[in-house]
Parts: sequence; structure tokens; C-alpha cells
Amino acid sequence: QVQPVESGGGTVKPGGSLRLSCAASGSLLLNNAVGWYRQAPGKQREFVARITSGGTVGYGDSVKGRFTISRHGANGTVSLWMNNLKPEDTAVYSCGVFGGSWGQGTQVTVSS
Repeated sequence: QVQPVESGGGTVKPGGSLRLSCAASGSLLLNNAVGWYRQAPGKQREFVARITSGGTVGYGDSVKGRFTISRHGANGTVSLWMNNLKPEDTAVYSCGVFGGSWGQGTQVTVSS
């Protein structure tokens, strides 16, 4: 089973930006709705963003206006552009296909 792989996590100061990428071989990401979720220690998993196969996007309330999801490339790599990051954005971010496979996640830490 093809599994998406996340990249781009790291440590950034409050107000900074990061770009996460979600990649997979073949047409998995092109033909399906792809989402990003995050989970911080001791907290429930939280919806971040999604993009459908047709390009319709949606965001969680806590990231609206700051995060942007997009799809590009021959294999439909999905990027999550994160701006004006806050300490409460610190979490492990995972991408995947709804009803399908999900990646292992990438750590994002926002700290001064």
C-alpha cells in the first residue's frame, strides 16, 4: 500500500513560517482528497486542512487565514504553507488520504 510521506517540519519562532510537503508515488494524491491533521502532546487529533481531488479546500478554524493548502507536480504533492505561526501550532503534523493511508508525521515546534 502506498503511504504518503511528510517533510518540512522544524523549529521556528512565533510569527515565522514553514512549508510542509506531503508526497506519494503514483496518483494517490491526485485522485483523492488529501488532508492534514495535527496532534500535540496530551491533546486530541485536530483537523488542519484538506484539498479534494477537484481542488476544493477547507481549513480548521484555528488556522484559517494563516495556513494555505495546495497541490502541485505530476504526482500531486500537497503543500501546507503555514504563516504567522504561534506556540499553540506546535504538534506532529500528518498527511494522508481520507479513507486510506496516512504518513508517520513531521514535528513542528514554534518557540522563542
